[in-house]
Amino acid sequence: MFFKVLAHLVHSLHPVLVPICFVTAWALILMTVWRIYEATRDTVKQAKQMHQIPCPNCQFFTGDYNLKCPVHPMSALSEDAIECPDYFSKG
Repeated sequence: MFFKVLAHLVHSLHPVLVPICFVTAWALILMTVWRIYEATRDTVKQAKQMHQIPCPNCQFFTGDYNLKCPVHPMSALSEDAIECPDYFSKG
């Protein structure tokens, strides 16, 4: 009895459920694509900013994990080092 009522309900709602499911599925796909685009955009932006850090090409850069830069040890290899006033090229 219950299954007959449920089957009749689903059959009567079928014309409404199909478009709702279609729109919902496409909305989920578009939201997923948009989030992937945003994540990629943010990653590229961060990578461009990190490539502006001049520390590896500075003559004061030691490459040592414990003391990367004796002049500015707290800001070495960070975003704060992008405009380092004491940067001198190795070459």
